[in-house]
Formats: sequence, C-alpha cells, structure tokens
Amino acid sequence: MMHLRTLAILVLCSAIAAPALAQQPTPENSPAGVLFWSPADRERAFRQMETISPHAPVARGETPVRALPPGDPISVDASAYMETENVAGVLVIQDGRIRLERYGLGLGERDHWVSFSMTKSLTSTLVGTALKSGAIGSLEDPVTRYLPALAGGGYDGVNVRQLLTMTSGVRWNEDYFNPNSDVARFLQEPARPGEDPVVTYMGRLPRATEPGTRWNYSTGETNLVGSLVAAAEGKPLAQLLSERIWSRAGMEADAFWALDQGGREMGGCCVSATLRDWGRIGLLALEDGQPGGERIVPADWFAQAVVKQAETGEPNEGYGFLWWTQDDGVFGAYGIFGQAVRVDPERPQIARERADERALHSCALAREPAHARDNARRPRLLVRLLKERPVKVVGVVHARVVLVRVVAAVGEALRGGIEGMRGKSESATRTAHGSTLPRPSRARRSRSRSCRTAAHCSPCSRQS
Repeated sequence: MMHLRTLAILVLCSAIAAPALAQQPTPENSPAGVLFWSPADRERAFRQMETISPHAPVARGETPVRALPPGDPISVDASAYMETENVAGVLVIQDGRIRLERYGLGLGERDHWVSFSMTKSLTSTLVGTALKSGAIGSLEDPVTRYLPALAGGGYDGVNVRQLLTMTSGVRWNEDYFNPNSDVARFLQEPARPGEDPVVTYMGRLPRATEPGTRWNYSTGETNLVGSLVAAAEGKPLAQLLSERIWSRAGMEADAFWALDQGGREMGGCCVSATLRDWGRIGLLALEDGQPGGERIVPADWFAQAVVKQAETGEPNEGYGFLWWTQDDGVFGAYGIFGQAVRVDPERPQIARERADERALHSCALAREPAHARDNARRPRLLVRLLKERPVKVVGVVHARVVLVRVVAAVGEALRGGIEGMRGKSESATRTAHGSTLPRPSRARRSRSRSCRTAAHCSPCSRQS
C-alpha cells in the first residue's frame, strides 16, 4: 500500500509583458508565437489550444475512472495566493485522496490546460511501454536502428539511452530569443512527402561532443524521442498514449496532443489535459507504472527514469529519462508557462513535518523569481500551509505564472529589446529545461541568480 508520499503539479503561469511589435502576435495570427502573446491571449488560449492549432485526440477509452475521493481537507484560504499569482488550479492528493483542490481564472475540474514540456515525461514513459512491448529492444540500441534516416550524421553511434538523457553529444542551440537558433528553426523545416521534418532537421546537426559525455538541454531531441517511439511501434504517439496510458490509468477525460508541421505529435510538447488527470499521471509515476495493478513498463523503468542519469551543472539536481530529478528523491515534469508535476516519494528518514514543509516551501520558492518585478509580492501561502498542517502530500498545482525562472530575464529582455538579452539567454539556455515553473530543484536557482530564459524553461512544483 502506498504511504505518505508527495506529488505536486503546477500548470499555468502568469505572463510577462509582450514586446512592442509591428503586429502583436496572437493565437490566431501567430500560433507559434506563444512567447509573445499577451497575457490575456495566453490565458484565453491555453485552455483551448486544440482550437488554435492542429491536435490529435487522446481517447480515455471505456476504463472506469480512477476515483480520487476526498480526504481530510487542508484548511487554508488559497484565494489570495491564487489571485496574486494568477493560479488556475491547485490540487493536493495524499494516499490517493484529494486534500486540496481549487480553481481560478474561471476554470473548473473539466477544463483542459496545455502542458508544454511536461509532455516530455509522458513521451519518456511511452519509451518504457515500447520496451515492455518489445518494439524497442534495448536502451543500448543505436537510434539509427529505429530512425535510419539519421545514419551518416551526428546521431551515428548514439543510443536510445543517450537520447533519453539529452547526452547525445549532438550540437543544439536552445536560445529562445535567437531567430536563428535550432529551437526556433526546427519546427519550420518544410514537410516533404514521406519524410519526418523533425528527423530531417535533426539529421543535419553535427557532433559537438562524444555521446554520453555532456548533458545539453534539447527540445528537438525530445521530439526525436517521440519520432523514435512512433517508428518503433508503427503507431502515432496519440494512439500509443491512449492505448498504453490514458485508457489504463483511469483518466476522466480525453486529452489532446499538438501536431507539428508534418502532422505528427510533438514528443517534447503540448498535451492538453485536465488538472485531475495530470494528478493521475503523477500517481502513475509514484506507483511505479502499474495502473490498476497492471504493469505497463518494465519492472525497473521508473527506478531508472526518475533518478539522476546526467549532471545538469546544478548542485543536488540532475536529469533522468526526460524527468527532472533531485538528490533527495524528488522528481518532476515541468512546462515553461508554470506547468509542473512534482513527486516526492516517501523518505522514512525524514520527519513528515519536515518533508511536507520542504515540499510546499520549494513550491512557493519556485514561484518567486528573484528579480521578477511583475511578481514583486512573493506570497508565502504554501509555506504557511505546510507549517500549519504538516503532512506529506501528493500535490498538483495548475498555475499561471509565465516563465517563472525565466521571468526576470525575460521580462527585462522584452522591455529592453530581444537583442540585449542575448548574453543572458546564453547562460540561461545552457540549463534551460522544458518547462517553466522552476523545477523542484530549480526553485533554489531562482533565489540565487537572475531568472533563466527559455521558451521551454521548466517550472517546478515550486513552479517550471
């Protein structure tokens, strides 16, 4: 039986001011210009992204919904915190029971919200299901076995494990403010008949370091992971997500997965789902990939996926199989505009009061960028909540705070011009994560240095 464990999810972020452009990008005239949509446009679009750009449905099937019955309520008034931080929803689950659930911005339990880079961790889990099905033979297999179009380029000699941990050694520039960076260009690759445009673009990239020797955050590489899984299984990612996870984990609503220019699901981004269903994803990871007692991944999958496989250059944190990790056992999935799933497994050696305080405290810190003028007030509600009602929890947070970790630098960049931001964005992109609210370990970073910039910066339960 699962005992006191912690999971926290943040989805949604408050927004930064958009730059003065000749024509203000909107969801309608620039679906790909999300970084520069106005806060009002983001708030409007993030709950209905499937109406803004092409998406594939992810069916929940006929499986009974996994019940999340009410637990002992956490008595705290979250309204001030949610209003100040533009939080769209907060959900805390302990031992499978909801202890706290609140919604804001006019959202309710049936509404969807886009996940951005939280999707990376879903794609990682689909790799696990492909290993279980036999479609992928081993993590040591060369990626060219499944994506032969990559042969002869930088991915020669790179294996699946290295792709999953972003240690391929292939050159990649994740500078979100440089129109010539890889992250800005790879989704503009023309879609040609019979080709996967992501594979075509990535196949042209040269080797920068030896495989397995250096971690480099790459959203393109996570899209490549998605292409590999789809090729190995011979099915689209949305269908696989439905068959392997959504229809088995007791989800209560269908989801939607954004498509790229070639009509394929983006492995690194943009599944839209309800807050409670994101909570069920956190529980799936917490329960070792066994929804309803049925194992959907190899027995040792999550034991590897959610622990440090690569050093990111930050103390006490690392990167697993497309999951962010902390040395204290916490792991999470994060998205650039405040989405986050944070899981804090049981650690008997730590008193529950301390574990809970750390869990919510980190969540609050993640939502408090050191130099974000727009978030000057830094509420301490979550910290107070933990201190008042010490308990180790599984939590989900739907927050709407734009680029938390990136907010400071991004805010200044947008005010002073993108060009002036280049220098800052370089150091930011070195550690940029595919989410926004600072990840659990990333929250600390926002306290000690200026916010990182990244269109896919990771949030943390404390905010990505």
